[in-house]
Amino acid sequence: MTPNGALWRDRPVLVTGATGFLGSHLTAMLRDLGAEVVVLVRDDVPPTPVAASWRGRVAEVRGDVRDQELLERVLGEYAVATVFHLAAQTQVEVANRNPVSTFESNVRGTWTVLEACRRSPRVSAVLVASSDKAYGAQPQLPYTEDMPLQPVHPYDMSKACADLLCTSYHAVFELPVSAVRCGNFYGPGDVNWARLVPGTARSLLRGERPVVRSDGTYTRDYVYIEDAALAYLRLAEAMTDDPSLAGEPFNFATGAPMSVLEVVDLLGRVTGRTDLEPEVLGSAKDEIPHQSLSSDKAKRLIRWEPTFAVGEAFERTVAWYRDYLDEP
Repeated sequence: MTPNGALWRDRPVLVTGATGFLGSHLTAMLRDLGAEVVVLVRDDVPPTPVAASWRGRVAEVRGDVRDQELLERVLGEYAVATVFHLAAQTQVEVANRNPVSTFESNVRGTWTVLEACRRSPRVSAVLVASSDKAYGAQPQLPYTEDMPLQPVHPYDMSKACADLLCTSYHAVFELPVSAVRCGNFYGPGDVNWARLVPGTARSLLRGERPVVRSDGTYTRDYVYIEDAALAYLRLAEAMTDDPSLAGEPFNFATGAPMSVLEVVDLLGRVTGRTDLEPEVLGSAKDEIPHQSLSSDKAKRLIRWEPTFAVGEAFERTVAWYRDYLDEP
């Protein structure tokens, strides 16, 4: 799927969470499309390989996403038209250890962004990163956008709250905002080794047995990171062309959920290390056993389809890790 270059050229765009996994890819795409990108950066940490490609080539503002005065200044001074709000605490285990800080980032951070956008008349489209976790455990799969959000665990709850804030700000204040619900991201540039795909790929490429925290049977939708970034661009383009799409949540996934052990097996085949059996710990807690998303709405209303087949996406991912880790 090719983005609309004419729409993005010279368009003022704000990305929060730009140094994260999805944010770094989305910012790189926007910069390559010629958008005038400003990013909000909280911590001064070494850039990921993807973020390093655009650091110094976009405007950077230091600050916290919970600082409404700062956000209003950025939106006004940079005349921002499109906002991608991706800043969040994204780890389930961290949320279980530190629920309050997760709620501060994911809930308060979202209402702060939405309120700043409400008070900024130039903003014409706001996309907020929700998650498949916002649905909680449902009796039927796959999840569709009309299902009620019924989360329990802290991370899941934080994402559902952010999602519902979008609904409120659109219904009450007519803010042009949509919540984006995706599955688990993977692909080049993810160096969070605690995640399944990066950790497994690194172990296999080093000739080590991969470690599985759960019992291996949990199933998820795994979304290639470039397809996820393209989904955000496509939805923003569609909202700009058709304002009636605002207020609608959208799922984005491949429609082919895999178990943890199936992912490990696939990575073993791609790396050529099927001889390394995973060490299954069975220690994961407070996670939903099975999740999958229907993307029928996105396909129907905004004509989105994944660009990369699963096999190709995993081959591209392993090739990147091989180069990054400099493993034979």
